[in-house]
Amino acid sequence: MQALSPLTLAFAAALLASLLVKFWLAGRQIRHVAQHRDAVPGAFTDTVTLQAHQRAADYTIAKTRFGLLSTAFGSAVLLGWTLLGGLDALNLALRDAVQPVAGDLAYQLALLAAFMAISSLLDLPFEAYSTFRIEQRFGFNRMTWGLFIADLVKGALVGALLGLPLAALILWLMGATGPLWWLWAWGAWVGFSLLMLVLYPTVIAPLFNKFKPLDDPGLRDRVERLMARCGFAAKGLFVMDGSRRSAHANAYFTGLGASKRVVFFDTLLNKLSPQEVEAVLAHELGHFKHRHVLKRMLGIFGMSLLGFALLGWLSSQAWFYTSLGVRPNLAAPNDALALLLFLLVVPVFMYFVSPWMAGLSRRQEFEADAYACAQSSGRDLAGALLKLYEDNASTLTPDPVYVRFYYSHPPASQRLAALQLHPA
Repeated sequence: MQALSPLTLAFAAALLASLLVKFWLAGRQIRHVAQHRDAVPGAFTDTVTLQAHQRAADYTIAKTRFGLLSTAFGSAVLLGWTLLGGLDALNLALRDAVQPVAGDLAYQLALLAAFMAISSLLDLPFEAYSTFRIEQRFGFNRMTWGLFIADLVKGALVGALLGLPLAALILWLMGATGPLWWLWAWGAWVGFSLLMLVLYPTVIAPLFNKFKPLDDPGLRDRVERLMARCGFAAKGLFVMDGSRRSAHANAYFTGLGASKRVVFFDTLLNKLSPQEVEAVLAHELGHFKHRHVLKRMLGIFGMSLLGFALLGWLSSQAWFYTSLGVRPNLAAPNDALALLLFLLVVPVFMYFVSPWMAGLSRRQEFEADAYACAQSSGRDLAGALLKLYEDNASTLTPDPVYVRFYYSHPPASQRLAALQLHPA
């Protein structure tokens, strides 16, 4: 019997370890939330009802339990694509059918497209169940089946129109620019990402939602004065019909340079007072003031550069393919295969970096909160957060270890305690 390669062993061990950690953390979260379901934490007894607290606990437990099923299925699919030969079988079938007729590039694009289509179909039942059972059960879903299918179709078309040309460019660079192809490909990916920041607000997002200018003169004046104090300029203030799909509320900035715009979900404006909306917006402005957005973007670009460099080396190693259940092509390019294997395997190893990344994000949220308190009112921000926690059924009693590993935002108790230091 042939000995397993070091990469095969490392991948299998990392996959098993990550799966066990995910199940352990989910189990902790479910038990911790259930144990604290019957009593509102002392800091919230005057502001949160027991009914709302129990609803949040039940919602959290339902999502976490469903996440266990989704995680197990995803790990099985990943194993099927790699060590059990799924990607190898798909590659052989498309290579023999497409390459002799349409050439190398068409075959490689067909492989990428087929992989994405199959992966999306496998994920579809989980998306539908989450939307029409869990979100529906707790009163959040407002999506119809017609809108759900329309979103799928439009998403697939947009993905194909944008993704296939980018994939074709990167595949061409991999084959035409020599050993440093990965540097050229990284440059193309960065350029594409920056272009999407410009196009998304004005071209892509309107395909899925309706945007209208903020027409409340009092709120508009309040927001514009806040932005002037903070030295922030945006192309416009818009309200998005988020209520078409969900009762969850949100607000965000989008765009790059002159295309930046502020977007409020209509659900947010319906739930918060003008003072609270201002405080939430001040928090988002805090991210820009502290350059969190720029730092995250540069961090992503830096990590992607390392990723492309690693892919540049791995793609030329035969053991990279064979160790992960794929036989490299002898008479056809292996570039698409290398891309897919890399995208499948790297997240398994990167999972163990997630606590550090989540911790960094939580620290930035505290900084943005402090900035919001300096520019508006900590009391209004606390009031807004309490409403959003309750309306979004966010648990007030998450497991501390689960928080450290996953939470990109501080839990309610920590965040509101910090805001009490800035009550003005």
